[in-house]
Amino acid sequence: MKCGQDTKENFSKIIQNIETCAAKGAQIVATSELTFAPYFCQGKDPKKFALAETIPGPTTETFSQLAAKLKITLVISLFEKAPLTEHEKINPPQTSKNSHSDFKYFNTTICFGPDGKTLGKYRKIHIPSQPPDLYAEDFYFESGDLGFPVFETPLAKISAPICYDQWFPEAARLSAEKGAEIIFYPTAIGWDPRLPNDINQAELEAWQTIQRSHSIANNVFVAAINRTGTEDNLNFWGTSFVSDPYGRVLAKASTDKEENLIVKIDLDLITYMRKEWPFLDERKIHYKNP
Repeated sequence: MKCGQDTKENFSKIIQNIETCAAKGAQIVATSELTFAPYFCQGKDPKKFALAETIPGPTTETFSQLAAKLKITLVISLFEKAPLTEHEKINPPQTSKNSHSDFKYFNTTICFGPDGKTLGKYRKIHIPSQPPDLYAEDFYFESGDLGFPVFETPLAKISAPICYDQWFPEAARLSAEKGAEIIFYPTAIGWDPRLPNDINQAELEAWQTIQRSHSIANNVFVAAINRTGTEDNLNFWGTSFVSDPYGRVLAKASTDKEENLIVKIDLDLITYMRKEWPFLDERKIHYKNP
């Protein structure tokens, strides 16, 4: 979806989209990254810390109730503020965030089950810093401290790393090691209008390729959920998609239109592929070069 300046309108649109997906049979629904507001990390503005919220809080309460009402599993992304411990108040982490009251700040996904209960949360580990007028996330977020958790849903085991995590093989591999069958990547990524068109297109293709590769190397389904529309210096390229354990794209959205993808997957394909191509079982993690 596109995100406008009015966060209340974004909030209402998200709820409507989730309800639409559920009405069409979706059983697990995920949003894009930091989905309630425009992507505020294009520069360093201390005022943007006002967008952060606690977990639990009003937003998580709303979506917990929505998951229970619709009887779906729901993955949402938000800007989290977490209270500092007493030790951290005395010896705060050495980052730019610490001038902002008694909180640490994270880029977080949280998963609710169809009964509305929280199944778990993840805090983004890989934090981009370049270019600073596009992705200055290091100004706002700490690196996550929860590892790569896997959430047990009634349908499948899932994980939900965030955006920049998708460029690193560790996020997908560690999720798969813990049993993840579907890896969701809430995302906010787009084109830099200052770059040549061929470079921008190459970046989009690289984004798709690396995630399809995670599907293959880990015998899992991958769902990448990206925003669309133009915001300040970024033209978000949309193109949300789902790939299967062979890296095949099962469905893909357009680059510039708001769309809800409803994608049916067959989890038995994971079992079959792990017998035919047992990458996780046969990898040599202790091998050292001579």
